[in-house]
Amino acid sequence: MRLLVVEDEARLARALQRGLQAEGFAVDVAGDGSTGMDLARYGGYDAVILDVMLPGLSGYQVVRRLRAGQCWVPVLMLSAKDGEYDQADGLDCGADDYLTKPFSYVVLLARLRALLRRGAPRRPTVLVAGDLSLDPAGRQVTRGGAAVDLTAREYAVLEYLIRRAGQVVSKTELLDHVWDDSVDTAPNAVEVYIGYLRRKIGRDRLQTIRGAGYRLVG
Repeated sequence: MRLLVVEDEARLARALQRGLQAEGFAVDVAGDGSTGMDLARYGGYDAVILDVMLPGLSGYQVVRRLRAGQCWVPVLMLSAKDGEYDQADGLDCGADDYLTKPFSYVVLLARLRALLRRGAPRRPTVLVAGDLSLDPAGRQVTRGGAAVDLTAREYAVLEYLIRRAGQVVSKTELLDHVWDDSVDTAPNAVEVYIGYLRRKIGRDRLQTIRGAGYRLVG
């Protein structure tokens, strides 16, 4: 198995390289984001260990560009940032796993092996239905290339629907996945937000399936 370590802390990079080589991996090292991105894109690696804070391009920028370029190599992101939003950002932008520094080498190795077992299936980071696109990392929605301004709730409803584009989604399903269980929400709240979305993305995009629910069409 061939691995790429993208890490600007030379001591840590060398330690990872030695440790992984001792486990039987072939390991290359890059010390900045731009070099790491080029190697990851064209080097034929089985997985990449990618630091977040890098010279040139950040780890977030690297993984976004890899995914935008249809490169689906598994990425394990490393960061000293341990906040939940930092971890969410890393995963949303296309990383497959996120490990905070300082970390256990045993845990890193276990997570790396798990990534390698799963391989690199296609995982588009931008959700698309026709000319409608939703970027979970940037929480941006566009229609025909033009930005669509949505409230947080409208965005949540649309994200759920676009992940199931072409399928019928019931009101109950939307209530269960988009609204807080601790709040007593009336079923007609779904109808209200479907109406809001229709005005913003086009009435023809959201079909009402009588007695069943709603379907987002491309």
